[in-house]
Amino acid sequence: MALEPLSAAELDALRRLDTCTVSKAIETFGVRLRNTGFADSRVRCMFEDFPPMVGYAATAQMRSGEPPIAGRIYYDRTDWWNSILQVPAPRIVVLEDVDRPPGRGAFIGEMHAAILRALGCVGYVTDGAVRELPRIKDIGLHLFAGNVSVSHAYAHIFEFGSHINVGGLEVRPGDLLHGDRHGLLSVPKEIAGGVPASAAKLQQAELRVIDFCRSPEFSVDKLRQVLKELT
Repeated sequence: MALEPLSAAELDALRRLDTCTVSKAIETFGVRLRNTGFADSRVRCMFEDFPPMVGYAATAQMRSGEPPIAGRIYYDRTDWWNSILQVPAPRIVVLEDVDRPPGRGAFIGEMHAAILRALGCVGYVTDGAVRELPRIKDIGLHLFAGNVSVSHAYAHIFEFGSHINVGGLEVRPGDLLHGDRHGLLSVPKEIAGGVPASAAKLQQAELRVIDFCRSPEFSVDKLRQVLKELT
């Protein structure tokens, strides 16, 4: 049975955490391997000064290198918008670029960014390309992508609501995602509500170590003792 979306307060609590802290907090629950659940360097944050992004994934696949068989390109997949609205807000559109190599053309530009914002989207993620960055930044849409392109080429989308992979991260429709300048990860929904409290405990422990390292009492032997007390 599908889990209920997080409350506004729970989402806001996640939004106040950086992605590295969220990643460490997830590890404390032991729900997945530590080398899974996050995108690798093939997907990077385009607006590093933006605050953390939190939302639910609306997925699809795209191509841009060749014309689509049915002639549907760029503007005429308006049926996709209904697919996006099936996902709870706040929404994050995630497109897997299945061209090899990905990133020949960019689906999203200023116009599509405005459409996505109107549909309750806070971000756009792809292992392909993006473009018109300054205008999209002004619109306030988070961007995570593999590269930047000057053209949309033959950009077209298909397989709405499919299971996809972007930068090594498996994404399903409705997955809870968290991203910032450090990268992008998924947050298992069954433990998402407990992540902020776990993160607070980790931050307190780390601060104790940092404060000790800055103190005149520092020594390697005493550091070992401090770390032992924290485990």
